[in-house]
Amino acid sequence: MDGKQFDLIIIGAGPIGLACGIAAEKENLNYLIVEKGVLVNSLYNFPEQMTFFSTSNLLEIGDVPFISHTDKPTRNESLEYFRRVQEAWDLNVKLYTRVEAMKPRDGGYDVVTDKGAAFAKAVIICTGFYDTPRMLGVPGEDLPKVKHFYDSPHPYVGQKILVVGAANSACDVALETFYKGAEVTMAIRDSEIYSKTKYWIKPNIENRIKEGSIKAYFNTTVSQITANTVLLQTPDGEVTLENDFVLAMIGYKPDYALFEKLGLPISDDDDKIPIHNPETLETPLSKVYVAGVINAGLQTSKLFIENTREHATIILRDVVSKL
Repeated sequence: MDGKQFDLIIIGAGPIGLACGIAAEKENLNYLIVEKGVLVNSLYNFPEQMTFFSTSNLLEIGDVPFISHTDKPTRNESLEYFRRVQEAWDLNVKLYTRVEAMKPRDGGYDVVTDKGAAFAKAVIICTGFYDTPRMLGVPGEDLPKVKHFYDSPHPYVGQKILVVGAANSACDVALETFYKGAEVTMAIRDSEIYSKTKYWIKPNIENRIKEGSIKAYFNTTVSQITANTVLLQTPDGEVTLENDFVLAMIGYKPDYALFEKLGLPISDDDDKIPIHNPETLETPLSKVYVAGVINAGLQTSKLFIENTREHATIILRDVVSKL
């Protein structure tokens, strides 16, 4: 990779990164997509049995049909679909390559990775947020029994687990592990289940809590995790629970540490949105663009694959005009 030059480097090989690569192909640009993990790394981290809320046609990119067994595809179907997209367009993707810095030079940028550096006239950042979990920030969070990504219910059969959170993911995990034989407790920061939890999940979890099948501590936070226990701060004081696993389903956020390394300006309000022109998606850094869900900052329920696919076309139109 050292010394190579490109018209465009795209950081992130998620669905929007691939869409940007397709748009670059259509413009006959010399481009490279750089990804720190696997192809569509965020989707790979989804639960094994997850089903999308969106229909398959809303996830399509690059005129490649997305055929699934039902209207709403599964995680495994999406992984196969985006692999086929990459193959159909023969996209230039370099996986397992972590970006570490971006340095301005000669009207473009040296993009520095752990595999070497390359020069780009323009850069698109579309790193998503799902593979950067929010942290509890408590002692013991680094223990192997603490999980910030949920895989499947099987490892938790017959185990005492604490699910932290009260939105879709937390409620879904609590229900699925309970139905597979786990002893489930929930620690919920607020006084009730999140009001915007999906309509088919919310009454189910509320009924399981009401009947006592799942124990829930409301207005409660985790203060410490040990090998065999968790300590909760509840309205009635400290509670210590026997515990085998902690599933911290408290959400995800953009990779702000990476943004800082890249010199990407961030808004100073609570939303921490990467500053960009809404018409071109260009940041204050010349010919550096942001695409996909990171454009909403911490408002992670605002943007999705289906309403950011157009970012690729918007950005490439501006890139071509400036090269």
